[in-house]
Amino acid sequence: MNTAMEMVDKIRDTAMSHDRCSVVEVMGRNAGWIALNVGTAVGAMAIITPEVKFSMEDIVNKIKRSKENKRQHFIVVVSEGVGNIEEISREIHEKTGIDSRTTILGHVQRGGSPTLRDRVVASEMGYYAVDLLDKGIGNRVVAMQQGKIVDFDIKEALAMQKPFDENLYRIADELSF
Repeated sequence: MNTAMEMVDKIRDTAMSHDRCSVVEVMGRNAGWIALNVGTAVGAMAIITPEVKFSMEDIVNKIKRSKENKRQHFIVVVSEGVGNIEEISREIHEKTGIDSRTTILGHVQRGGSPTLRDRVVASEMGYYAVDLLDKGIGNRVVAMQQGKIVDFDIKEALAMQKPFDENLYRIADELSF
């Protein structure tokens, strides 16, 4: 997500200099976690995910209200597969008069160096996994849950669903004005 955030930051620089709306598609066809976290981190005007029904009318009205308050550039972050970003961009342009451009980040957002935290957690998880194997315990998935390294039966782990953070979505929405 750090790579996607950095890319949207760069896109925002252009949006600011040209008073544009940038509609950016991130990965997440069946889950909006990437869009939610990246959109929150970059201060997106709107975040469109599969978990939350969206209305173009609401997004357009939000942009118009924000423009009345002197905001001149806007970012809309969209989970892939949720909406056609070309259509979203066109509708924003038609209904607000704001030049709107689209960017699909695609698989390039998977790239980038792991953060220090990523590397430390990977070391902890690897050590934990080897310790399980040393104890003769297999078929486990090692994970981090609430800041602690834990393990789950592989079938249980595959059946798990990560709940969408509706509170973070609400926070991002309220902060976006």
